[in-house]
Amino acid sequence: MSDNEKTVTLVLNIAQPVLHAEREKQAITPALIAEKVDFAVATFAIDLSANDRDTVISELIRRFSHWIGKDSALHDSEGHIPWLVSARKRDWRYWQRYETFLQKRLSVDVVAALDESTDGILGRLEDPTREGAWDRRGLVVGHVQSGKTGNYSGLVCKAADAGYKIIIVLAGLHNNLRSQTQIRLEESFLGYETSENRDPGKPLGVAEIDSDPKIHPHCATTRADNGDFNAGVAKHFSISPEERPWLFVVKKQKTVLTQLLKWIRGHVADGTDTKTGRRIVTNLPLLVIDDEADNASVDTGEQWFNADGTPDEEHHPKTINSLIRQVLHAFEKSAYVGYTATPFANIFIHRRGATIEEGPDLFPQAFIINLAAPSNYVGPTRMFGLRTPEGRQGGLPLARYITDHVLRDQPGGWMPAKHKKDHVPVHDGKAALPPSLVEALHSFVLACAARVCRGQGSEHASMLVHVTRFTNVQKEVHDQVAHAMNRMRQQVTQRVDHEGLVDSLRKLWDTDFIPTSETVTAALSDSGEVLMMPSWADIMLALPDTIRDITVRIVNGTAKDALDYAEHDQIGLKVIAIGGDKLARGLTLEGLCTSYFVRTTKMYDTLMQMGRWFGYRPGYVDLCRLYTSEDLVEWFGHIADASEELREEFEAMAERNATPENYGLRVQSHPVLLVTSPLKMRTAKNLQLSFSGELLETVSLFKDRRLLERNLGTTNKLMVAMGKPSESSPMRLRGGVQQNWSGSHLWNAVSPDAIADFFEAYATHPNARKVNSKLLAEFVCNMARSNELTSWTVVLMGGGRTENSHTFETGLTVDMLKRVDESSGSDRYSIGRLLSPRDEAIDLDEKAWDAALAMTIRAWETKQKSTQPKAPEVPNGPAIRRVRGKGAEGVAPAPERGLLLLYPLDPRSANDAASAAGKGFGDYTDPVIAFGVSFPASDNGVKVEYAVDHLTWEQEYGSGE
Repeated sequence: MSDNEKTVTLVLNIAQPVLHAEREKQAITPALIAEKVDFAVATFAIDLSANDRDTVISELIRRFSHWIGKDSALHDSEGHIPWLVSARKRDWRYWQRYETFLQKRLSVDVVAALDESTDGILGRLEDPTREGAWDRRGLVVGHVQSGKTGNYSGLVCKAADAGYKIIIVLAGLHNNLRSQTQIRLEESFLGYETSENRDPGKPLGVAEIDSDPKIHPHCATTRADNGDFNAGVAKHFSISPEERPWLFVVKKQKTVLTQLLKWIRGHVADGTDTKTGRRIVTNLPLLVIDDEADNASVDTGEQWFNADGTPDEEHHPKTINSLIRQVLHAFEKSAYVGYTATPFANIFIHRRGATIEEGPDLFPQAFIINLAAPSNYVGPTRMFGLRTPEGRQGGLPLARYITDHVLRDQPGGWMPAKHKKDHVPVHDGKAALPPSLVEALHSFVLACAARVCRGQGSEHASMLVHVTRFTNVQKEVHDQVAHAMNRMRQQVTQRVDHEGLVDSLRKLWDTDFIPTSETVTAALSDSGEVLMMPSWADIMLALPDTIRDITVRIVNGTAKDALDYAEHDQIGLKVIAIGGDKLARGLTLEGLCTSYFVRTTKMYDTLMQMGRWFGYRPGYVDLCRLYTSEDLVEWFGHIADASEELREEFEAMAERNATPENYGLRVQSHPVLLVTSPLKMRTAKNLQLSFSGELLETVSLFKDRRLLERNLGTTNKLMVAMGKPSESSPMRLRGGVQQNWSGSHLWNAVSPDAIADFFEAYATHPNARKVNSKLLAEFVCNMARSNELTSWTVVLMGGGRTENSHTFETGLTVDMLKRVDESSGSDRYSIGRLLSPRDEAIDLDEKAWDAALAMTIRAWETKQKSTQPKAPEVPNGPAIRRVRGKGAEGVAPAPERGLLLLYPLDPRSANDAASAAGKGFGDYTDPVIAFGVSFPASDNGVKVEYAVDHLTWEQEYGSGE
C-alpha cells in the first residue's frame, strides 16, 4: 500500500465513526461528509492532497448511500425450539470482532443488515447446547456474486460463539475455490494465516480487532494447494468437548470426504447407534456449510419410492451426496446450510428421500431464506435492464456485442462455437487476435489506468477471457494475448511505433469511456456513486506503470489462482485470466473490470461463467465492459428472468407463511421449468405443469409467412365465435383517475372451448419456451372440467402508434402495435415484453385493482424498498392474479375468470430496424398476432404433462453439470 493510500485509509477510519455518530442528529449529506473529512485532517494534522480528499469524500458518500432490503423466508418449525435472543449474544467475541472489522470497510447499514440476516439463519438452526438428538437442514439463496461468502463467514462466527464445535465448509470442486474460501475465513473467523503444520501463523483480518490466543479457533486445513484435509494430518487430530471450535474447509471430492468421514468415525465418535451399529458423535454439535450447494451435492440418481411414498432404503446415492449425508448422519446433533444462487436442483430433492446408511437427503426441510441484495449490487437486472414492450430498458450500457470471432458465411474463424482440442485460433490467416479482443484489452488497460487516477491503484483489477474449454486452445489464446500485451507494453514504455496505439486508446477513451461514464453516473445518481473521469493527460501519465503491472495467465483450478490475490493484497494484482471449465464455480475474480466471452459448445457452463460479471464494482462500475455475442446476452436474459420469476413466487409464498415443502411442490409444476428444467432438473421424468397464477406472453414469434397467416386465421376464427364485443375503447377507474384503452375491443364471458380451440390452432415458436400453445389448450380444458377458467375475458389490443391499421374478418378495424425486433437471427421476431403492465389488470374493477395495489405495496415495503426507492403506483402481476383468483377483503374470488390479450403487431415497424440486417418480414404487411394469457391464482391441483427432450437439450447446451 502506497503512502497516499495509507493516508486515505487513516482519514476514512477517523471520519466514518464521526459520521456514524452524526446520523442520530441529522441526515448525512455530501456537504457534511466534506466538513467531517476536513475536521479529521485539521484535528490530526494529516497531509492530504486535494485528489486524495476527493477520493475519501467519494468513498464515504458511497458507504453512506447504501441501503439493503430484508431477507424473506419460508420455514417449517416442526421439532424446532426457538432459542436465539439478544442476551445470548452478549459475550460473543468471534462475531463482535468480525462486525468491528467490517464496520471499517462497509456502511453501518450493510453491517447491521448482515447481523440481522445471520441471526435469521442461525436462529432457525438448533441451539447447539440443546440436549438430545436433532437435525436441521436449510438453504440460503443469494444473487450471483453478491457476497454469500461474507454472509456465511458471519454465520460461522456466530455458530462458533453459540457453541457449534465442528464447522465444515464444503468449498467447491477445485483447489482454487477451496483456497480462496480458506483465505477469506482466515481473515473473517480464524484471525491468522494457516501454516503447513496447522499451527497459527501471522495474525491477519479480525486479529487487528481481537488477537487473544484464548479464542483462536483450530483449523484442520490450510490455504496451500495441498492444504485440504487428508489422511496424513488426520491422525494427529483429536477433539474434545471443551476445545475451541474446529474449522474444516474442504473440497467436494471423494477422497477428501472419505478421509474426513473415516476420521470422524475413528477419532471423534464417542457412541454407537443402537439400530445400525454405526459409530456416532453424541457430544459435539456439527454445522456443515455447503457453498454452491446445487453443484455436486445433489443426488442425481433416480431413487424409487414405495406406493405409500416411503423411500427405497437400499437406494445408492451418487458419491458426493452420499458422503455429505454420511458425515451429517455421523452426528447426533447436526445442522446443514446450503448456499446457492441457482436453487433449482436443491428444490427438486425429494423431501422424503432417505437411506439407512446416509440418513435423510439434503432437501432444505427447515427453511429456505432469500437474501436481499444491497443497493450497490450490479446484477442481471441492473446490467441488462427489465423487459418492456420497447425491449429491455433501464440497463447500464456496458455490453459490447462481438461478431468477428467467427466467419460470417461459413464455419470456422478465430473461435467458432464448435471446435476441437487441437484448434488453432486464426484471424485473417494469421495466429492473431480478432479486433474485438484487441479492443477489449485496450479497454482493460484504460480501466486500470483510470482506477489508478481515482486512487484505486492498490486494489485488484482483473480481466477474464473465456472462449474455449480445451486447455491446449487456452494455451494458444494465452500466447496470443501475452504477445499483444508485450507489444503494447513496448510501444507505451519505450515509445516505439506508439502513435497508432495511442490514437486508438484516445479514440476509445473519447468515444466510449467518457460518454458511458456520464450515462452510468446519471443512472446511479441515487446510489451515491461519485465517478470522476480523469483527464487524458492523467491517463497518459498512468499508462506506462499500469501496463507494466498487468500479467497474463491461465486460470486452471489450482490454489495459486486464489493465492496470487492474497499475496498482492498491499499493491493489487492486475491480471488477464484466460479461463475455461476449470475456472471453478464460485471463484471470485477480484476487481473484475473487463470480460470477453464467446459461446462454447457447453452453453450452460458459459452462462454460469457470465454470472461472474455480476457483483460489486465500487467506484469503477462505469469502467467495466462485457464483450460478448448477442445470443449469449439473450440467453442469459432467459436464465435471469427465470430466476427472478421464482424469486417472485418465493416472495408471494413467504407472505402466506408457506413452508419449504409447499414451495418445492409449487416449483416442480412451475412453467419456468420449460426454460430451466433441461439445464437443472437432472431427471428423465416428464414435467407436470400448472399454469395457475401465471402470466405467459409470446415474446418469440415466427417470420414464416405460412405460419403468420395461420395464426391470423386462428384469431379471425376466435373473433367470429365471440361475436360483437362487450366493450369498445374500454375505460376503468384507477386510483380515482380514468384510464383508457382507446381503439381496443373487449369480450366478456367467452367459453373455455373457444379459448382452447384458439390455443390448439395457434402455432407458438419453439423459442417461446414457456408458451406452448398445445399445453395451454389442454390446461384450459382440464381446469374447465374442475369448474375453473370457465368464463374468459378477451381483449383485442389496438390504439397503436403506427400509421398502419388492419380490418379483421368481423369488420373490426384496429391500429397495429409496434414492438422492436431484438433478435440476433432472421428466423424469428423476438421482443422484450409484449404486455404493458397496466393491460393485465383490464378485467379488474376499481376495488379489486386497489386491493392488488395494496398487496404490491406491502411486498415492496418488506423486500424491494432497497432496490426500488419509489413506491409502486400500479399493481404487479402476481398481485393481480392472486386477487382475481382468490379475492381480497371486500373482493370476491373469481377462479373462473381467465384473461386473454391479443396483440396485432405491425411487421412494417419491426422491418424498419430489421430489414437492413436481413431479418425483416419482406412484403408481409398483415398483423403478426401475439398473445398474453393471465391465469388466476388457484389451489386446484390440475396439471398437464410435458415431455422433456433431454437429449436434444444436452447436445445443444450441455448437461448443466
